[in-house]
Amino acid sequence: MNATLSRTGRTGLGIAAIAMVLAGCTDIERALNRGGDTPCNEYIKQDQDTKRTTITKFVKEQSQNDREPAGTVVDATIVSVDVLCGSQANAQTPIENADVAGIFIKK
Repeated sequence: MNATLSRTGRTGLGIAAIAMVLAGCTDIERALNRGGDTPCNEYIKQDQDTKRTTITKFVKEQSQNDREPAGTVVDATIVSVDVLCGSQANAQTPIENADVAGIFIKK
């Protein structure tokens, strides 16, 4: 009987995981997103929605505030990080450390 419960439990978990994947998993994506610790080389490969999630988390980390930042703040930060990460000498630089000096000097 324990083996049956175990198989049933595993099946239930599998079904739940598939349902979450089909639902889009934005909450899971947000939880797994590294925010400011995301390296530039990963950030520049992200689609626009994922970039917005990454930058929103980064802005929250910087402000030490869990409220949603203003859309204009997120938009401006996306533009800045896009420019800075697009030209970083070291692609492994986390977005929180991307800066103008990093364009020329490996960190």
